Amino acid sequence: MKPYPLQFQPEFKERVWGGRNLERFGYTMPEGKIGEAWTIGDHANGTTKVMNGELAGTGLDEVRERYGKEFFGKKGFSERTGRFPLLIKLLDCEDDLSVQVHPTDEYERLPAGELGKTEMWYVLDAKPGAKIIYGLKAGETRESVTAAIEEGRIMDTLHEVPVAAGDTFYIPAGTVHALCSGVLVAEIQQNSDTTYRLYDYNRPGLDGKPRELHVEDSLNVIAYDNAGAARMTTDLPEAHTWLNIAHSPYFVVEKGKVDGTWPLSSPGDSFAIHIICDGAGTLRWEDGELQAKPGDCFLIPASLGDYAFSGQLTMLRSLVP
Repeated sequence: MKPYPLQFQPEFKERVWGGRNLERFGYTMPEGKIGEAWTIGDHANGTTKVMNGELAGTGLDEVRERYGKEFFGKKGFSERTGRFPLLIKLLDCEDDLSVQVHPTDEYERLPAGELGKTEMWYVLDAKPGAKIIYGLKAGETRESVTAAIEEGRIMDTLHEVPVAAGDTFYIPAGTVHALCSGVLVAEIQQNSDTTYRLYDYNRPGLDGKPRELHVEDSLNVIAYDNAGAARMTTDLPEAHTWLNIAHSPYFVVEKGKVDGTWPLSSPGDSFAIHIICDGAGTLRWEDGELQAKPGDCFLIPASLGDYAFSGQLTMLRSLVP
C-alpha cells in the first residue's frame, strides 16, 4: 500500500477540569466535561483510529504493527518499546488542573510497561488574565516543599506565569506544572499517561470522591534544581520557514506559517505530525488532498515523499530527533 497522510478520530477524555471548548474544532464530542482530545495516540488508555483512506477504521497500533518503519521511519519506530513514540493532545482547561509532575524513564516506581513523560505546550487560546503554574520558586528544596505540604501552603512554593496565545512551554520530566482555567493548548509529549498529583485544591473528582494524590512519588521525581524547562513567545517574521520551539531527546517541535503554497517533503527517517493552529487551507500530495482547518492533526508517513500545504494558516510540525 502506498503511504498517505493519516487523520485520526480523536479519543475524548472527560476531566473534572474540562469544558466544551474543543467543539470549536468541529468535533462531535460525548456529553460531559471534556478536557482532552487525544488526536494521535497509541496507548493502552487510548488508541486513535484512522478516519481517511484505505486504512480507515484501523487503529494506530495496527498501523504500527503492519507498516512499522516504513510509515514511521527508523527514528519513529521504537524497537525497545514497540510503541508509537509520541502522544498528541488538545486540552481545554475550563478549570485549574492539579499541580503535578511527571517522572523520567528511569524512575524505579514507574508502572510496568510505562514510560516517563517529557512534554511541551503550545497555547492556542487564552482568556484575559490566564496563567499557568510553571516550576517551583527559586531556592525551594524537598524539605521546604514537604513542609509547605504539611502546613497547607503548597501554593506558596509555586511559580505562576501569565500566558497568551502563541506562547510555548517546554516541560521536561521533573518540572512541577499545572495549566489553569481559561487556557486551550496543544500538547506534544512522550507516549505516556503517568502523572503524579502533588495538590488538587481539595476538590472531588467526577465520581464525587476525593481525587488520589501521589505526594511521595511527586517529591521523589521533582527536579529541584530545574530540569531544563524553557518558555518562549513564537512570533513568525515570515512565511515558509520553521521556528524551533521545543527540542528534547523525544521530539522536536517547530512552528511555521503558510501564505500561498509551501512545498515540503517527509523526512525519511521520521514521521512528521502537523497540527493546524489557525487559518484554513489544503494538504496535497501526489495521490490526493485533504482540507486543513484549526484542530486538525495529520500524520505524514516517513516514506510519503513530497507534499504541500496551501492557503493561509499557522501550524506546528513535530518530528522524532
